[in-house]
Amino acid sequence: MARTRTPVVALASAAALVAVAGCGAADMTRQASPFANARGAKTVTLSVQSWVGAQANVAVAEYLLEHELGYRVDTVQIDEVPAWDALSQGRVDAILEDWGHPDQEARYVRDKKTIRSGGELGVTGHIGWFVPTYFAKQHPDVTDWRNLDTYADSFRTAESGGKGQLLDGSPSYVTNDKALVKNLGLDYQVVFSGSEAAQITQIKQFAKEKKPFLTYWYKPQWLFEQVPMTEVKLPAYKEGCDADPEKVACAYPHTPLKKYLNARFAGTGGRAATFLKNFSWGTEDQNKVALMIADQKMSPQDAAKEWVDANEQKWRAWIPE
Repeated sequence: MARTRTPVVALASAAALVAVAGCGAADMTRQASPFANARGAKTVTLSVQSWVGAQANVAVAEYLLEHELGYRVDTVQIDEVPAWDALSQGRVDAILEDWGHPDQEARYVRDKKTIRSGGELGVTGHIGWFVPTYFAKQHPDVTDWRNLDTYADSFRTAESGGKGQLLDGSPSYVTNDKALVKNLGLDYQVVFSGSEAAQITQIKQFAKEKKPFLTYWYKPQWLFEQVPMTEVKLPAYKEGCDADPEKVACAYPHTPLKKYLNARFAGTGGRAATFLKNFSWGTEDQNKVALMIADQKMSPQDAAKEWVDANEQKWRAWIPE
């Protein structure tokens, strides 16, 4: 969920993706749907990232493409940076949630012109450091990063080597956190849980026991509804303050999440390409579907159907004439 990540790819249905999202997948970066970018084929191949918000996007898009437009949809699980490579090569047709990759955008959209913008998703993403609200109410000054060292002992765990623990997700998520800890001179250790699912499990366990914790987390995310968390204010973000990943010492930006299409698919993908450009919903809608998938353990197809059945006025506008 950060500005860049490194590869993990697996070909799977959306239902299977939920099962593997928390435990990783084999390195299959050369794998692709045989239907991706095929001329005249009434098929669409969507890239889906491992976090549940991205799965919610794909589930609803897949359901409508199949049931309203008559397409066959394949999905490929692939992390953010290699997803751009796959999209450029036509191994997938679309990415529905990108958190900002200026290097890849410059290379493929501006220079090579093998990828086109698909417009905004309608959701604004934000990464930050969070503490449980029950702890912030007891210790209001913890929400200022300059006071974090005062609470390092409270956040210490067996995994953090005598320092305070900053809980991160998958080690494949390239975040700024290690640089931030170093550059802000904090007595903390970044500890990776392994995946979004593992991080959620750890956060829920801390909350159940009312223990203090400091964690990298992001919005939108359905977990806030179950475990209220309060953001720690890092030094204010200014344009370019994160340009050098080794020297970054500022907060993460607020990022309007975007969609991207393979350039050839954008031109020849017909109603499917138009539909994906039109697809746009808000944080509340994404969270509803994500909650059904991740917390209520519904299949992505069932979650998508429930949302579609209740929101025809919203999605009907996405369907091309």
